Amino acid sequence: MPGGLNVSSDSPELRAAGIIVPVIFSLIFLVGTVGNGLVLAVLLWNGQVKHSTTNLFILNLAVADLCFIICCVPFQATIYTLDGWLFGAFACKAVHFLIYLTMYASSFTLAAVSVDRYLAIRYPLKSRDVRTSRNAGVAIVVIWSLSLLFAGPYLSYYQIIHYHGVPICVPIWEDQRRKVLDILTFVFGYLLPVTVVSLAYTRTIKFLWTSVDPIERISESRKAKRKVTKMIVTVAILFCLCWLPHHLVILCFWFGHFPFNRATYAFRLASHCLSYTNSCLNPIVYALISKHFRKHFKQVFTCLFFQNKIRKRKKKRVGRKVHMVNVERGFANRTGAFCGRNSEVTQVPEENTRKRDHEGASRARAWTRQVQDAMVSVQKELLEEGSSATAGHSLDVTP
Repeated sequence: MPGGLNVSSDSPELRAAGIIVPVIFSLIFLVGTVGNGLVLAVLLWNGQVKHSTTNLFILNLAVADLCFIICCVPFQATIYTLDGWLFGAFACKAVHFLIYLTMYASSFTLAAVSVDRYLAIRYPLKSRDVRTSRNAGVAIVVIWSLSLLFAGPYLSYYQIIHYHGVPICVPIWEDQRRKVLDILTFVFGYLLPVTVVSLAYTRTIKFLWTSVDPIERISESRKAKRKVTKMIVTVAILFCLCWLPHHLVILCFWFGHFPFNRATYAFRLASHCLSYTNSCLNPIVYALISKHFRKHFKQVFTCLFFQNKIRKRKKKRVGRKVHMVNVERGFANRTGAFCGRNSEVTQVPEENTRKRDHEGASRARAWTRQVQDAMVSVQKELLEEGSSATAGHSLDVTP
C-alpha cells in the first residue's frame, strides 16, 4: 500500500477500509456535487455575483470544491478498493496536483473573504472604492495564480512505480526535498491563511458585537452583516478543523514519533476522510445559516426536478380554473429567476378566473340572443314579402 504501511492485504483493517472509505467518499461526492452545484446555480442564475464581492468569493470556493470533488475524490477512493493505480501516470500526477491546487485556492479565498468582510463592516463607506466586483475578480485571478505556483511542484512529486508487478502512485522525491515541500505546504497553505482569517474575524466580531451605538446595533443592516459574518466564520472554522489532522500527521511524520501500526493507520485514514469531507460542508452551512440560500436552493430544486410536471399540470388546467399568460421575461412564480429566461408564466387567481368566465358567458349568451332575434326578424320580413307576392298574383288571374 502507498505510504509505507506494512499491513497485509488480507488484514481486517484493509478489508474494513475497503468497505467504509468508498462509502464515505461516495457520500462526499454526492453531497458535494449537488450542494456546490446548487451554490453555483443560485449565484449565477440569480445574477447576485455581479454586485457582491462576498458572493464572488463564495462562488470561487464552490468552484474549487467542485473541481476537487469531481477530479480527485473518485480516483482517491480506489486507493482503498483496488490493489494498484489503474489510471496511468498522467492521472497519478494530475490528481495529486489538483488536490493541493484546490486546497490552496480554498485557503487563499477564505483569507481574502475574511479581509473583505472586515473592510465591509469596519469601514463600510471608505472601502466601497476598494470592494468592487472588478477588484474581487482580480483577487480571484491572483488566488489561482498563487495556487498554481505553490501546487506546481506536486506535478513531479508523485510517480508510478511497480511493487510486485502492481502499479502504484507514490511520492518519489528524496526525503529531504519531500520534507521541505511538506513544510512549505503547511506554512503557506494552512498556517498563514489561518492566521489571516483568525486576526481578521477576531477584529470583525469584536467590532460587530461591541458597537456602542444602540441604533446601529439593532439596524437591519447590522443584523444582515452579522448573519453573513457568522456564515463565513463557520466555513473558515470548518476548513481549519478538517485540514488540521492532515497537516498534523505530516508534521508528526517528519518531526515526531509516528510509527506505522494499526492506530496510526486509523488516524491517517480518518484525517484523509476528514480533509476530503470539507469539500461538501460549505453548502450545508449556507443552507443552515442563510435563509436567502435556503429559499433559492428550494427554487433551484423546484426548477430542476418539478418544472416539467408543473408545466404539464398547468397546461391541463388551461380553460378550466387557471389561465396561463405568456410575458417576455422569466417565471413570475416561485421558480422565477431560475427557469425560462424568455417567457414568464403568471398564474391568475381562481376567483378572478371564475369572474372572467362568468362575464364571458354572459356576453356570449347576450350575443346569441341578439343573433337569434335578428334571424327571426329576417324570417318574418321574408314571409311577409312572400305573402304579398302571392296575393298580387292571385288577383291578376281572377276573371
